Amino acid sequence: MERKLFTSESVAEGHPDKVADQIADAVLDAALAQNSKAHVACEVFTTTELVVIGGEVSGAEVDYETIARDTLRRIGYTDASLGIGADSCRVEVVVKPQSQDIAMGVEKGDILNQGAGDQGIMFGFATDETEGYMPLAISIAHKLVRTATELRKNGSFKHARPDMKSQVTMDYSDPNHTRIDTILMSVQHDPNIDLDAFRKYIHDEIMVKVATSFCFNDDFRYFINPTGNFVIGGPEGDTGLTGRKLIVDTYGGASRHGGGAFSGKDPSKVDRSASYYARYMAKNIVASGAAKKAEIQLSYAIGVAEPISIGLETFGTERVPQEKILEACRKVFDARPGAIISAFSLTKPSFAYRDTCNYGCRI
Repeated sequence: MERKLFTSESVAEGHPDKVADQIADAVLDAALAQNSKAHVACEVFTTTELVVIGGEVSGAEVDYETIARDTLRRIGYTDASLGIGADSCRVEVVVKPQSQDIAMGVEKGDILNQGAGDQGIMFGFATDETEGYMPLAISIAHKLVRTATELRKNGSFKHARPDMKSQVTMDYSDPNHTRIDTILMSVQHDPNIDLDAFRKYIHDEIMVKVATSFCFNDDFRYFINPTGNFVIGGPEGDTGLTGRKLIVDTYGGASRHGGGAFSGKDPSKVDRSASYYARYMAKNIVASGAAKKAEIQLSYAIGVAEPISIGLETFGTERVPQEKILEACRKVFDARPGAIISAFSLTKPSFAYRDTCNYGCRI
């Protein structure tokens, strides 16, 4: 019998695309700390010893260079020998104000009637597979790189560098006995180290402990740095760009994706806020027991507050007719961008977007 397998991946904060995401979200945090009505659409590019910050920012004056350097330092890119150094790299800023055409459609006085910052479709997903209503494969993949990063930062994981990736394959062949089939990790490291000892640490102290923390088997197949050396990594090993880790940032491929990235965008951009809200809606459906899995789709027109459409898929797991669930959603949930911003305090300094950037913490 053909086995039923499903795989998701995650990346650590030192991955070049995640470096870009974190700088972009740190710019957003700084802008909103100055002005809760600031509009931000920030894009970041990273490569060897270079950070380029571009996009549109209105309503705030931000120290882009300091933000970039502080972000690199916090991640662990502290020296040019790592390919990019917080104090040695070049930072170029090419930021301009937001288009007045967009601003005119969004800003309408009363925040609850604020128009959507762009057109588009957004998806939110939830499943009862885990306590956090996230799919298993992506949850385990996130925890692998999060644990490895924590161990690197506290000094326990010797010779590890910031760039890391994980991949987890779950075996659903027996519906009553889900197992981990395979775990893959690629971890950047210092040159001239004992690779066998490095791999043993990853297997024993990270892979096995994370797998058993989910109460899963520890006899999974595994791969660790399968190409051998992984010394050159981060922005030196590969260019980084904002918004290239869309599936890592959402559900690991277990749900559809509308195509819009999150990082560097203020919550008037429904790519971000409506994705959060669609996830909130889906979580509530599953938590209520109405379905074991739920996927919500929202769509918007630029400048219009009310969503154009609300769609629901329960994958045959519904315990209540789908039309009843949708009817309840329309009554209970207010998916206007301004209402979402108000409900979740998305423009308050206490909502740190930079902290939502990694390890599945966004939604």
